[in-house]
Amino acid sequence: MRVLLRTLATLATVVVLAAALIATWFAYAAFGDRSLPAVPKQVIIVRGSSLADIAEELSNNRVIANGLAFRLLARIQGSEEDVRAGAYRFAPHQSQNEILQELRTGGAQIARWVTFPEGFTDRQIAQRLQDEGIASAAVLDRRFATTGLNVGGTRTPNLEGYLFPSTYLVDVAATPSQIVAMLTGQFFKELPADAAQRAAALHVTVPQAVTVASLVEREAKIDADRPMIAGVIYNRLRAHMPLQIDATIEYALPHHKAELSYADLKIDSPYNTYLHEGLPPTPIANPGLPSLEAALHPAKTDALYYVYCGGGHHVFAKTLEQHQANVARCLK
Repeated sequence: MRVLLRTLATLATVVVLAAALIATWFAYAAFGDRSLPAVPKQVIIVRGSSLADIAEELSNNRVIANGLAFRLLARIQGSEEDVRAGAYRFAPHQSQNEILQELRTGGAQIARWVTFPEGFTDRQIAQRLQDEGIASAAVLDRRFATTGLNVGGTRTPNLEGYLFPSTYLVDVAATPSQIVAMLTGQFFKELPADAAQRAAALHVTVPQAVTVASLVEREAKIDADRPMIAGVIYNRLRAHMPLQIDATIEYALPHHKAELSYADLKIDSPYNTYLHEGLPPTPIANPGLPSLEAALHPAKTDALYYVYCGGGHHVFAKTLEQHQANVARCLK
């Protein structure tokens, strides 16, 4: 019995000593060790990275010495979900706890991931950048509204339609000129190589095709409908029929409205496609690649009308009578 008690006492002592050693190791690794980074380090944390991914990235870049201690520290502090993606510049000789706090607060962040969804207007893009603390929306609004581009040999009056929707790693100190260069540069990268030839075949300029793409972007809910909606738009243009697209009136209004009134349909604006034949003077949003492709490769159709019929789908008609029947069926 005494032997058993001595053995248990010895095991207890070993466990206590092991726990003390682990605690000492963890305290030093998380709070005491300042050997890294040895020099300033820049690291990009990709969106969607797990805590293990982040720890590995920091270890690989010699920002922290021990990924296990970093993960334990984050879990103990309950900050596993708090780490912000982006680009960081870490000063030399910081503890892992200090590194973790900079990742949680964005204190060392030099660039942020910012997403601009397809169909965002220039104004919405400006507001999102302000919300991210990168630039003034008012300053960006002015820059976007007064900057033109040479697109397919035609000068645009502003940047509406040419700030390509995507996810960008934006420098927190980016100037309006840098932001414009980044977003419009991506537009030219994404613009199909045959855009000029396709636009000419459709008897429009490239900016006019981009305007069609912006209408498709605001109207379509699924990719399968985009070429058909583009086909209807071109058919109505050729037939000298007003486009009668609600989204163009929404663009002209000072504030977004979920539903338009009959008074709205009479608004005196060149964007009112109920009153004015042809395309609006500029795009009404920034279209994504599927809408650009649809505007340059519209479906071959004789349809002149469409109406939303639920489930993401539109139905199309050649005659007004067919369209009215579709409206009655889809909107009942």
